[in-house]
Amino acid sequence: MSTPRMRADEIDIDAPLVRRLVAGRFPQWAGLPVRRLESSGTENAMFRLGPELVVRLPRHPGAVADVAHERRWLPRLGPLLTVSAPDPVGLGEPGEHFPWPWSVYRWLEGGNPFAGAVERPEPLARDLGRFVTALRRAGTAGAPPGYRGGPLADQDAETRSALTELTGRIDTEAAAALWERALKSPAHAGPPVWAHGDLSPGNVLVSGGRLGAVIDFGCAGVGDPAVDLIVAWNLLPAPARETFREAVDADDAEWARGRGWALSIALVQLPYYWHTNPVLAANARHTVTEILREG
Repeated sequence: MSTPRMRADEIDIDAPLVRRLVAGRFPQWAGLPVRRLESSGTENAMFRLGPELVVRLPRHPGAVADVAHERRWLPRLGPLLTVSAPDPVGLGEPGEHFPWPWSVYRWLEGGNPFAGAVERPEPLARDLGRFVTALRRAGTAGAPPGYRGGPLADQDAETRSALTELTGRIDTEAAAALWERALKSPAHAGPPVWAHGDLSPGNVLVSGGRLGAVIDFGCAGVGDPAVDLIVAWNLLPAPARETFREAVDADDAEWARGRGWALSIALVQLPYYWHTNPVLAANARHTVTEILREG
């Protein structure tokens, strides 16, 4: 299966390459079947390895640091969470024409939910709220800053650039007004706490309509926890948002910042992935539409 190139510095990764890498580094798994997994992810390529494992390889240089980041922090964070998180069981080394480290994880059951077609929105909203709350309670000693842990104002230039690119594609005037309102929200006044940083449908696994696992902790770190509220708009339907808000106990200022994060991320993603990642672009359009509908 071919996958679109989303960045100029991406490298080609296919199943034969993964078989050679696994055979060279983990001979005990050399005979297991390898199958590429369809994914809307932008940072890593994912391959099923037999029935119990998955191989995850950086697609471009900017994703390489996530390998060590997850190996360091997932063993610490995973046991504290209310649902499963990736469990690294093997560290791969460069070789066989692949220049970076890579990881093997235990396979996690479940499927990605689709915004606009959530099977059990209210229970899922409560599950997501419990996950976010548990992550926020994790100890922060020595923790790294979150990829999106700073103030919303740091996103202003990139967001406005995206609005310019989206002229004629969305209601940029209304989106700009909402962005201006978000920038006026009171800043996070408490101590920095852990946040996942990329709580989107592609990083959520559900089974029977309930949250079973959250994956991809490459953006996780400490800072303003409002960034994890983005799931209220990129996944949950409007009636379930208040359930999620109650579960995380978000005040008006935090909720406003969370909506600002959801808007900014979606606006930046939409023009960038318009042609190269239809699933991610569709979710970005959905998120912007939901926020504009709220007004």
